Amino acid sequence: QVQLVEAGGGLVQPGGSLRLSCAASGRTSSSFPMGWFRQAPGKEREFVAAISRSGGSTLYADSMKGRFTISRDNAEDTVYLQMNSLKPEDTAVYYCAARMGIAVRSARLYDYWGQGTQVTVSS
Repeated sequence: QVQLVEAGGGLVQPGGSLRLSCAASGRTSSSFPMGWFRQAPGKEREFVAAISRSGGSTLYADSMKGRFTISRDNAEDTVYLQMNSLKPEDTAVYYCAARMGIAVRSARLYDYWGQGTQVTVSS
């Protein structure tokens, strides 16, 4: 089992930045590819980014590419999501997730989920 706890959400103005973190405990998180997803009110959960076990390979949703950066520190069992140039449409609950196998975009293929952290982009 893996437990995931997100942190770093909050209220930020358009154009601002936030860095989310996801701390893993239980089974060693470096064994798992990790992903970030988000869900806005009334919308389905959406893929944001994913990273391989080593951190050497990353995937991004097209709308986040160039603005968001996923990274990991396996020594600290933590995955990060650096979000820059935030827009009101980035407002959502952001979740981290872990899975066996390789990093993928589909939420239904992830085995472990955190509780989420709220990100609100508003002036």
